[in-house]
Amino acid sequence: WKTYTVARAHVSPCMPVLDIAGGTGDLARAFAKRAGPTGEVWLTDINTSMLRVGRDRLIDHGLLVPVAVCDAEKLPFPDQYFDLVTVAFGLRNMTRKDRALAEMRRVLKPGGKLMVLEFSRVARPIAPVYDWYSFNVLPWLGQKVAGDAHSYRYLAESIRMHPDQQTLADMMGKAGLSRVQYFNLTGGIVALHEGVNLG
Repeated sequence: WKTYTVARAHVSPCMPVLDIAGGTGDLARAFAKRAGPTGEVWLTDINTSMLRVGRDRLIDHGLLVPVAVCDAEKLPFPDQYFDLVTVAFGLRNMTRKDRALAEMRRVLKPGGKLMVLEFSRVARPIAPVYDWYSFNVLPWLGQKVAGDAHSYRYLAESIRMHPDQQTLADMMGKAGLSRVQYFNLTGGIVALHEGVNLG
């Protein structure tokens, strides 16, 4: 899913890129390699511990990027600064998604692109199996592997509360983004949404 996102991002040298809720730094690492030393890839997260993990992983790969603890609903960046803004598996946990999307659009240059990678609504034929797996197998695995069934149960519940593909596309449009489109991945388990700031 992240590999597909990176491929569609088309990051090139010199590009300023913002990765929101970047956590472990997977996307930021891939973007930093493509942006090169003349690029500017920011890794941000509201969770200091997660941000520290991501920063350390990037350093381990020989990449030094700016990092910032910040709330996606109040981004500490100037208007029209970035060519690309991404958020992977983070929008679902934001309380005011509309405000966060508007902030992401605000910091995009005219012609800049927002990419949202998130769990979404699965195709109807696989929904019963997916639901059974999510609420029975996933928490059980979480308990066995991580000793934490609750977090995995929360994951399943938060996915069901997140807007479906078309609803999120509409929200991005209302936030001022144009040419909004989405791509269902793995039968809609995950969807990649894209929108452009036309200024």
